[in-house]
Amino acid sequence: MDRKIVIPGQLLSDKEGMSGAGTYVKDGKVYSLLYGIANVKNKVSVVPFSGKYLPSRKDFIIGTVIDVTPSNWILETGSPYDGLLHVSEYPKRVDSSEMRKYVDVGDCVIVRVKDVSKSMKVELTMREPGTRVLTKGRIIDIMPAKVPRVIGHSGSMVSILKKESGCDVFVGKNGRIWINGKTGDMNHLADAIEMIERESHISGLTDKVSRFLKNEPEEVSVSDADELIEEERSSLPAKEDNVSEETYRKVDALLDEDVDEA
Repeated sequence: MDRKIVIPGQLLSDKEGMSGAGTYVKDGKVYSLLYGIANVKNKVSVVPFSGKYLPSRKDFIIGTVIDVTPSNWILETGSPYDGLLHVSEYPKRVDSSEMRKYVDVGDCVIVRVKDVSKSMKVELTMREPGTRVLTKGRIIDIMPAKVPRVIGHSGSMVSILKKESGCDVFVGKNGRIWINGKTGDMNHLADAIEMIERESHISGLTDKVSRFLKNEPEEVSVSDADELIEEERSSLPAKEDNVSEETYRKVDALLDEDVDEA
């Protein structure tokens, strides 16, 4: 089985040991738990088309500050659960009375999920390389399920986005992407990211995005759907073509008669 669209409850494998993320096992067989794209490598996994982000330990995300308490910044994380950034998790010592001078309500911050309790208390930290308050650029929101496609295998896609756009790019696991560069470059990059989200299920997407960012003409290729249509057409009797050819022969014959009579 190659990459294909699957629905919940669809049989994916007869081997229980093939069960991966987004699947479940029943009676020794593997079924899809989600509506999404099935992939087979060492195991069968399903990448969902949509769904809320659920915080997980060690995730890098982009959060928005929604409140400041005497000891915590409260961040909206793009999930059903807010995150707590304790003042001690800021890169340097900050007095409680000066917290708003460093991070205030409305600020967007790159943070890392330090821990998630069983009751879904989400603790965040900025004591990690790459974490910071975002003071410029713009943030694009995509479905969290599409994040792996934007990053690409071993970071291949995000590397192309950075190289060909000339912009800084950070992809948060919660579906928020920060980009920074010249206005025109950011606009073009935003269109490329929208393309990835929209066409994440197709093959050859990395090359397509690269050509788009380089403003090169798109290569004409036959999609799977077009191939299916062509297969269906080829299986039908060519009645219309036969009629057309016979009609042409009759017209030619009539023209020949007219010439002879003349």
